[in-house]
Amino acid sequence: MSLQASLAKFKQQQEKCQSTLTNTPRAGASKPTQKVTPASTPSRTPSAPVKFSNDTERLQHINSIRKAPVGAQIKRVLDLLLETRQAFTPEQINEACYVDTNSNKAVFDSLRNNPKVNYDGRRFSYKSKHDLKDKNQLLVLIRKFPEGIAIIDLKDAYPTVMEDLQALKAAGQVWLLSNFDSQEDIAYPNDPRVPIKVDDDLKQLFRGIELPRDMVDIEKDLQKNGMKPATNTAKRRAMAQVHGIAPKSKPKKKQREISKRTKLTNAHLPELFQNLNVPDT
Repeated sequence: MSLQASLAKFKQQQEKCQSTLTNTPRAGASKPTQKVTPASTPSRTPSAPVKFSNDTERLQHINSIRKAPVGAQIKRVLDLLLETRQAFTPEQINEACYVDTNSNKAVFDSLRNNPKVNYDGRRFSYKSKHDLKDKNQLLVLIRKFPEGIAIIDLKDAYPTVMEDLQALKAAGQVWLLSNFDSQEDIAYPNDPRVPIKVDDDLKQLFRGIELPRDMVDIEKDLQKNGMKPATNTAKRRAMAQVHGIAPKSKPKKKQREISKRTKLTNAHLPELFQNLNVPDT
């Protein structure tokens, strides 16, 4: 064996001995003990309230709508058709407002026969009393009714109809007045082809005429002049008595009594107060 090989073998033996001494524990050295901690019992935390997911809430909302009365479901569909002014199939109505017309025959039949709904066999759409699109068509319609047309019949013609009515009124093309009997607003045409100028003397004469305070007397005067009154107060009062409705009577003012403390403005005319019974105070 060569010298180099012997030296290499000797070094390997030394390294082996050194590693053995390093791994050998010293005398008296205690092994590290692991500290065992007792397992702690898990504390009971209060359970959080159960929250429904958004999908669960949506399903509950849909279920409440479909269990609602037929009239309530019809109103939801009418509101949808009125606001959008579009035509919807039953499937689109179900997606938009959760009213399932295909599964509820009563809702479907009521919707199809509703006077405010147009059904072409496939789609539902809103149907107003007067088919109008803009202010010009509105003015043409009002001029066809010289005796006036109820505004309630025009409100749902198209979305901006009320704004157009006010614009026509501001332009002097229509009059918006209230009906005394029905308490409804009426639109009257103001025909620009018939301009009327009234003299101030005639206006003063008209305003100076004193009308009777009772409507029965006014109606009699109209009949004397060959005009038919629009109201029949006598008939209305007779019907009210038949149904046991007492006529409204104006409260009488309590007459003030004159005492010695009353301040008399005509004290210089004592003969005016000779027949008055003045109580002693």
